[in-house]
Parts: sequence; structure tokens; C-alpha cells
Amino acid sequence: MLINPRYLFCAFALALVIQPTYAVTIFTSKQLVTLAEPRDSGVAVAVDDTQIVAVGDLTSLQSVFPNASIDHRFAEYVIVPGLINQHDHPLLAALMMDTDVIAIEDWKMPGRYFPAANTPQDYKQKLISALSEHVGGGVFVSWGYHRLWHGPMSREILDGISTTIPIIIWQRSGHEFIFNTLAMQQLGINTALYAGQSDDVLAQIDLANGHVWEQGAIATLPKLLPVLADPVRYAPALERIKEYWHRAGSTHVVEPGGLTFPWLMQTQMKVLGQAGTPFRMDYILDAKILAQQNGMDAIASAGDALAAEWGSENSRYYPKQVKMFSDGAIFSQLMQMLDGYLDDHHGEWLTSPDKFKVLFQAFWEDGYQIHIHQNGDLGLDFVLDVVEQNMRRTPRRDHRTTIVHFGFSTPEQVARIAKLGIIVSANPYYPVALGDKYSDHGIGPERAQSMVRLADLNAADVSFSLHSDMPMAPGQPLFLMWCAVNRLDTKGRVIGPEQRISPLQALRAVTIEAAYSIQQEANMGSIEPGKLANFTVLAENPLTVDPLKIKDIEVIATVREGTVYLMP
Repeated sequence: MLINPRYLFCAFALALVIQPTYAVTIFTSKQLVTLAEPRDSGVAVAVDDTQIVAVGDLTSLQSVFPNASIDHRFAEYVIVPGLINQHDHPLLAALMMDTDVIAIEDWKMPGRYFPAANTPQDYKQKLISALSEHVGGGVFVSWGYHRLWHGPMSREILDGISTTIPIIIWQRSGHEFIFNTLAMQQLGINTALYAGQSDDVLAQIDLANGHVWEQGAIATLPKLLPVLADPVRYAPALERIKEYWHRAGSTHVVEPGGLTFPWLMQTQMKVLGQAGTPFRMDYILDAKILAQQNGMDAIASAGDALAAEWGSENSRYYPKQVKMFSDGAIFSQLMQMLDGYLDDHHGEWLTSPDKFKVLFQAFWEDGYQIHIHQNGDLGLDFVLDVVEQNMRRTPRRDHRTTIVHFGFSTPEQVARIAKLGIIVSANPYYPVALGDKYSDHGIGPERAQSMVRLADLNAADVSFSLHSDMPMAPGQPLFLMWCAVNRLDTKGRVIGPEQRISPLQALRAVTIEAAYSIQQEANMGSIEPGKLANFTVLAENPLTVDPLKIKDIEVIATVREGTVYLMP
């Protein structure tokens, strides 16, 4: 039996007939997957208020806590550590749920279902149908478009569909927008909007085709957010994403690089930061926003101040953690690739290399953990060079610099990651969603097969977690496990079979390794005394069920800091 040392006195107190005065609840289960050592430590867990105090069999726990309440609601189910959504975006996910989704895969959300569109004809038909049902006279927004599935898209094409409804097509990556003429006129998207922008930004704006991407899309956000995140619609959309994440079994959700506009954060704190939310919602600062608002000499201290300013009972910004961006989006094929693209287009930088170096050094020298969006192997090469340069200049131990997404890499880069003490937060959905199309378009089969090298990371003893980057993938940890274990593409073929990992490795990647990636491993990620009482209750054991069924395991309930939240 594992027991919190502060309760060891109870065994002696029993001999003196002294009863503990604190309230303890013992949850029983069919199987308890603790991810602690020793692994098989019982089927019951004792909880005092918000913390785990002991793990063992029911008889042993009752002998130590004779006055404990026994909760048998999960006696026929499997309890695993609370599942962690290590990298999701409440803003993007909620906004996506509030649009007409026409995407490359089915999307099932609370109260809504959007079947996939996999051909240009199907996409156009669904778009015209959605426009015919658009009421209220406002801007029409659809998320999910992808050129490789849905064909070309432009201002001219959209004008041919409607000149009376302002249309915004939000590309599947979330990093691109395409407008019809009426939308551009109503929103004020014109050359004057981008006056004073750098050449890097202007190169990612094509007003003739109504198309903005990467830095150009970021420069357009001041015009888009009042439409996309209308507070009247945004709060109900957040309520839907809250239900979605709860149904997925999440007990902890983190957004790296979220926007910090006061009105936006106030709404998110009101919905996700309130007591009674079935998961904790935390945030990591965005380096780009800090750079826009502060001089480089004050950027790290400004991050400290912002992290201290925002927070609520259920939400906070992590101190000394920041999100940075290197190359472009994988869903747009705008990542920077060492060997380029088969069709000779080029990738993009989300942050110019010179600016990236300056930002990275400022946060590195101030002791920040730096999370870095990266998708292409050229982008990864650049990031590894920057980390190595800073390690030589200012050596740091346990810096936990995190490569985020980890789309394309080489075996040599995996070895460098291990040598530099870097960790990885990977999106295992990439091979599943993109492996087939990218084998035929832009990338080729050899590189497409090697996306997201999880087995190589494991062999190199690199700590890695899994994330969805919701809405880039469904924000469901069990689905992410399924992707990493099976790597089945849309046609049922295994993409890169040698990069599959075991169910145990996958479960660790959405629990204890996810906690490690955000410096929370002392508080969560496994079921052992002294940690928060965060559990996910499942109908079946993901470690022993048929691996093809992991994503279909029913979530029965979550326990968050000792409070039970049954599925609605």
C-alpha cells in the first residue's frame, strides 16, 4: 500500500483508538492504473479533500481510515490518472464550433454534427447549402477548407457563389483566411489596413485573391476578432467547448500562446475560470504579443507582470513559461522543409529568424521555459541551432525547452533533441489526417511516412507528450492515444509502422509526461499520495483493450481535485 507520509501516524493512532478528524473518501475500481511505482498497487484510492492520501486494496485502506466514506460508483470501471489536454485553444476551438464546419473529417460536437467533405464537388455543395440556410444578415464563416481535398479557393470563386452575403473561409490550419469582396468591404480589409507592416508580413497578403496567411492573417485579426469572437456568441461557444472537453475525460487543459486581450480573457475567465468547471484551465504567455507591447529590454519582466495579473480560482498563467513560433502551419503545407516541396512552392516563417533569435535569447536568459511551434525539418534545424547557441552562451539545466507539434524531423535531429535536453509535445494526428494526401502532394511518401517520430523519441529517451492543438485535431486524449498507437490513415493503412508506440507510452504521454511538459508533474499525471485527486474513469482499460478500440472507450466520469463530475 502507498500512503502519504503525513498520514503514517494514523496506523499508530488506531492502536490508541484515536480516530482521524479529517474527511476521507475511498474510491473503489475494477482496475486502478496509477502510472506510479510499483505499478500494481491496488484497486482503491483514498482522497482527503483535494489530494490523494493513499493507494491500495479496500481492506488495507479501511484499516487506516476506518471512518472514511466508501464510494463504489466506479467499482466496475477503470480509473486512470486524470487526462491532460496539454495544448488546446479555447478561442479557436469555440469559434470553430460556432461556424459552419466543412472539413476533411467528421466533427461531432455537443448538439452539432458536421460530416466530412472529401472532394471539391462535395465541399462546394455543402458550402452553397450552408449559405442558403444563413440567416440574420451577418458575416458567414466556415472553418475547415483545405485545397488538397476541396480544390482552389479565391475571392473570385467566392464572389461567384454570393455577392450578397459576406463570406469568410477559415482554412483548416487556422492560419489562413479567404474573403469574398463584400466581406473585405464590410470589414475594412484593404491596403490601408496594412500600412507600415514589414515586408515579411506584406509577402503573406494577397488582396487581389482575398487571401491572407500566417503573419498576414495575424495582421488581419483586429478586423476579424470582433466578428469571430462576438462576446454575445463567444460565451455560449465556450460553454460548448467546456462540455466537449469534459466528455473527453479531461481534468486539465492548457492553452499555450493564447491572446491576452482584456475583453477576451474576461469572457474566458468567466466561463472556464469559474469554480465548478470539471477541469482546470491554464495558460502560457505568447511571445509575439509581449514583443508587440513591450521593448526587448523589458519583455521578460512584462511577461512576469502579465502572468501575475490574470487569474481566477480555476485559471492562471504559468509564470516563466512562454510560447514562440518558428515556421508555418502543417495543414497549409507552409512548414519550412530541408528538401523543399515537390511542387516547388515554399514554406513560411511565422517569426522571422532574426527576430526569433532575439526573442529566444531574452526569455532564455531570464529563465523561461520556452515552448516552440515547429512543423518542418528545416524549421526544426533552425530551432535546434538557436537552442545550442544559447546553451553555449548561458548554460541551463532542466530548461525543458519544448518542441511543439514535431511534424517533420530527421533521425539526426532526434539525437540532437536528446543531447540538448529538449522535450517534445507532439501532434499524433498528423500522420492519420495527412499521411495519404501528403504522400501524393508536396511531400512524397518517404517523408510523409516519417511524420511525428514518436518511437524514435522513445528510443532516444526523450520525454514526449501528446496534444491535439484543438481544433487541429479532436481535443480528446483517448483519440490521440489511438492515433499514436495505430497511425492509421483515412484509408486504413498504417503510416510509418516503425513509429508506432505502445498503449502504455501513449497513456503516459497524455498524463505524467504531459504534466512534466508544463512543470506540473509534482501535482498531477499519476495516482500516488501527495498529488491532486485527478482521475478519469473509463469503461475499459486502454492498456489492455484492443488497440483499435482505444478511441471508442466510454468515459464514465472525471474526478477533479476530489470532486466527481459524471458525464451529462
